Amino acid sequence: MDIEKLKKQWLAREAAAKVKGWDFSEIEDSYEEFPLPWDYAEIIKSFLKPSDILLDTDTGGGEFLLSLGHDPRLTFATEGYAPNVAYCREKLLPLGINFKEAADWKNLPFGEASVNIMINRHGDYHPPEVRRLLKPKEVFITQQVGEDNERGLVEMLLPGEKKPYEGWNREQCTAALDQAGFEIIRSEEAFPPIRFYDVGALVWFARIIEWEFPGFSVEKCFERLLEVQRLIDERGFIEDRTHRFLIVVGKK
Repeated sequence: MDIEKLKKQWLAREAAAKVKGWDFSEIEDSYEEFPLPWDYAEIIKSFLKPSDILLDTDTGGGEFLLSLGHDPRLTFATEGYAPNVAYCREKLLPLGINFKEAADWKNLPFGEASVNIMINRHGDYHPPEVRRLLKPKEVFITQQVGEDNERGLVEMLLPGEKKPYEGWNREQCTAALDQAGFEIIRSEEAFPPIRFYDVGALVWFARIIEWEFPGFSVEKCFERLLEVQRLIDERGFIEDRTHRFLIVVGKK
């Protein structure tokens, strides 16, 4: 193991850790997220009618929203992260999608009872605001990253680091939506594996997902990264588990 060479490589990956929208193609050959037991897109499509107004909040770079193929004239979207806002304006507005910047997910810039289907994938939402925006008898569909996501990797690199979203899980989030007056249609949780085949990919990932790996740097975590390298040399990969949950609710 050439330690100095590895450090130079990892520092280069750290410096290159940037993402446009939510595109992880930079490391797609060096890491793997195992599939969920549900298909979020297909669940949305099972509810979505061609005439529906669809709202995607915290759309990221709009990649997932566009994959649904809904009529742009009936598609609304919001995003609050400044680099993604600029990207969405360039990408979504020319298509005719009603995109608006919205950093405050408790006060979204659309009228009361204005949408048929509201979706949120791995972002924030506020049950009363969801209720305000949905038309009667319509649905909110969300897939979330839970509090226990990749905690083994976090603990390995940053021992003792607290969870960024304590209590963010299927049980508590479903209960909150129930208390807000929604009908619970579907509620599931899963913990599929995630594998890294290269330490450089993990470095890139930890820098991008900074809310899960706060304060991570190659310099700070170098000895622990060397331990990860030893494990990958022995096994061919390092594995942890992700945490996802799905909730589908209807407005009564």
